[in-house]
Amino acid sequence: MSAQATVAEAPVLERADQAARVAAAHADEVDAAARFPAESIAALAQARLLGVSAPIELGGEGLPLAALVGIAAVLGAACASTAMIFAMHHGQVLSLTRHLGGSPALARLASRIAREQLLLASATTEAGIGGDVRSSTCHVECQGDRVRLKKNAPVISYGEHADLVLVTARRDADAAPGDQVLLACDRADLDLEPTGGWDTLGLRGTASRGYLLSAETDADRILPVPYDEISTHTMLPASHILWAGAWLGMARSAVDTARRYVRDAAKRSIGTQPAGATALVGLVSQLEALELSVADAARDFDAHREDPAALEAVGFRVRMNTLKVTASEAVARIAAEALRITGIAGFRNDGPYSVARVFRDAQGAALMVHNDRITAQTAQLLLVQKGTEPKERA
Repeated sequence: MSAQATVAEAPVLERADQAARVAAAHADEVDAAARFPAESIAALAQARLLGVSAPIELGGEGLPLAALVGIAAVLGAACASTAMIFAMHHGQVLSLTRHLGGSPALARLASRIAREQLLLASATTEAGIGGDVRSSTCHVECQGDRVRLKKNAPVISYGEHADLVLVTARRDADAAPGDQVLLACDRADLDLEPTGGWDTLGLRGTASRGYLLSAETDADRILPVPYDEISTHTMLPASHILWAGAWLGMARSAVDTARRYVRDAAKRSIGTQPAGATALVGLVSQLEALELSVADAARDFDAHREDPAALEAVGFRVRMNTLKVTASEAVARIAAEALRITGIAGFRNDGPYSVARVFRDAQGAALMVHNDRITAQTAQLLLVQKGTEPKERA
């Protein structure tokens, strides 16, 4: 039996715990230096966790989204940047593997993800379109069996470290801004010219820099399914749920620190209720509400993942948008409350009760695809919704 097979047979959360320990050991240094968490991503690859969402027939493990959320949460409690990279990566893996359209070339590419533990990134944003990922000004140029494109991408998270980048563009020069395709590019087929740095308040290890992207690759790397369908059926719901899983892990970390602080304070003052004890009750309730909402969304997607009509339903799309907004607000609120409970000990960057890093990381949750934009999109969906669609449960 190969070493890879032996690793894959271990329980997935056990493998996630192993990778999380590596992530936690390097999290402070990754944050301080604002650098890519190379050690933790290598640990994810060693644990065979970069291909687990791919179908079994392509060499993956076919994990449902609920299981992926569990891994993201474990990582989120250790290192937010690692967890967000894991979440963004699997949003792209699912977008590729669920929309191969019968292409042999793309199937071969997809099978490499699990076999070689490739890291996937995305280039869906574009300068000049106001953050609207469902619109492009750049376009694909076809020249025989080769294609080219140039894109001014203000954000490609961990782009220089990815093995594959999925890029959106208009189908051709005459296509409308919303007539987009998704192009899977090997890193060797890309030229990435940096247009900015990444010195941020939080999520510093995601290395989300801007680039002038130039690509030249084979024409069969264009996914045959329109990007509009890929986004609606997979990329948007999977990304929002997986991001929320990472934020859930961050929230658990903050609550655990606040709980330890209150318990240790109680040990020092036996017979009296320590300050922060009553606030901890409310904090735990907020965490439980977040856990339920994330688990519910993951179950909802898994129950209907092969049902296009359910995935396209306005009610489902509204729930996915709402999850992103409410979960991102919840993690920031929980981190702030944990800081209030721990006081100056939590405010410090060092010491056993510090929540400084998770507090800073939590502020980024509402900004990656800004909540105001998501809310505006949700309002448009509600305007076209006819009546109230029943919510089906798994």
